[in-house]
Amino acid sequence: MAKRAGSALFACDERIRVAVDELAFAEAELGSDSTEGLSQAIVVGRELLGEAFRVNRANHDVVRGTPDEVRARDARIVELCASAMSRMDEQSATLARRLTLARRAPEAIAGVRSDAASIRSRIPQTRDIIEHLAARYSSEALAEVAVNPVEAERLLDFAEHSARVAERRRAAGLREQANLALEAATEAVHRAAAALDAVETYEVEALHAESKLAALVEQSRRHLAAAQHEPQSRGVAGAIAELKSALADLPAAGVNTDPLACLARLHAANDALDAAIAAVRERATHPASSPEHVRHAVYDADQQLELVRDTIVGHPGWIGPEALAQLAQSERVRIDLGHYLGSSTARVTLADEDHRAHVIAMAQHVADLAGEALHLARRDIRAARLQDAGRRSAMLD
Repeated sequence: MAKRAGSALFACDERIRVAVDELAFAEAELGSDSTEGLSQAIVVGRELLGEAFRVNRANHDVVRGTPDEVRARDARIVELCASAMSRMDEQSATLARRLTLARRAPEAIAGVRSDAASIRSRIPQTRDIIEHLAARYSSEALAEVAVNPVEAERLLDFAEHSARVAERRRAAGLREQANLALEAATEAVHRAAAALDAVETYEVEALHAESKLAALVEQSRRHLAAAQHEPQSRGVAGAIAELKSALADLPAAGVNTDPLACLARLHAANDALDAAIAAVRERATHPASSPEHVRHAVYDADQQLELVRDTIVGHPGWIGPEALAQLAQSERVRIDLGHYLGSSTARVTLADEDHRAHVIAMAQHVADLAGEALHLARRDIRAARLQDAGRRSAMLD
């Protein structure tokens, strides 16, 4: 690990030097506004490298600590350097695309106009799709896609205008302004295509949901009938009430509806009833949890939370929104659990069996959410490392 840490320090220092050279050449061709991302990545990279060198010095002090502490510092050095290089590689790749676009400006402008014309020809068909959808589904169901044809047309107008601006600025020798206008045109074309694609995707998803809804309604009714013969509890009663409510709220035949929302609510209600019944069965076949079990459950949840927090903090910039959202949800449930307990678990008597079961369920929910966040975070870290390795291989080629 010490050898890896030393190699990482050298590689990161060299990567910063290369990035500085890339920045200088790109600024000469594109201007400073277009290279701001790489400039900031270099600043952050230097900060991370500085921290890595400080950690490295601690490993060479007279009192270095235990071998495990030394290995942990070496691992931290590798992580800091990898994070710094990943940021610079990402911005370098973005800058390379901008340079390619700028160098092929005449072809790119022609491509924007050709793509805009092709996408514009799809708008009448998309309007027809919206009209047919409106005859079957509620306005709430179509809220996210109903305006997409209008939005696509607006984006295409903007793209064509930006292409003309890019052409004029380029002819006037204002290359930086021309490049910015061309980037804006290209992005607008992509967004217009995505807006029309979203309508077609929704059409397929709505048809699929509608085809599944009738079968799920019958399944839900059978589920309710079977639930009446299961051991009862407040949780089961509440889940039964919610499933009945979801079925009762389904619109009558001939009334426009939102099949995706109806399907999602029925699925959630059925899942909640399954979970409530499983909890009752579990309690019926296992002894009641003791206060010690409660404290262990809360402790395990906190340990899982701490692990995912350390993982995310140790990889700045690598973790995607899914993992962060799962962590945030886990932390919210943990806060709710603290309010429910009302005091430290070391002092809580938790004499009521239902109270103990609820605390354990909440703690397990915290642990499950944190575990999922950890899984997603590790997936993001693996993807970032693979991407980093691919970029380095491409640069070597």
